Amino acid sequence: MNPDIRKKAAIWLALVFVLGTATGGVFGYSLARRSYAATKTVMPSEAERRAKKLAEMTQAIGLTPEQGQKADGIIKGAQTEIHGIHEKSDAEVDVIRMRTRQEMRAFLTPDQLPKFEQFVQRLDEERKKQKEAQGGR
Repeated sequence: MNPDIRKKAAIWLALVFVLGTATGGVFGYSLARRSYAATKTVMPSEAERRAKKLAEMTQAIGLTPEQGQKADGIIKGAQTEIHGIHEKSDAEVDVIRMRTRQEMRAFLTPDQLPKFEQFVQRLDEERKKQKEAQGGR
């Protein structure tokens, strides 16, 4: 075979391989991204979750409408208490977190302090996003 033809064939083969790889990568990424996006669900509200559980309980136990209303009130009260406990414990955790950060700042060098503040800010943002993802708890 002519060396010139062999060189052109090698270039075409390499080009087809690169284009095939790129096309496969784009379609694979697109498919994976679409599949992942489809798995993300919106969290139902507290009232929706409570109504669903109450409906399940009504079906399983056979609650009357009056019993269902009483059960809903009791569950709602418990949820309110639980939220109060979470808020109280979150506040206590925040106090410990702030105290710990102050202790850390005490031994960091002036060069390290801005880096530490950026690090802490990133942690706070991640915590906020996580909290929002959990329904604002």
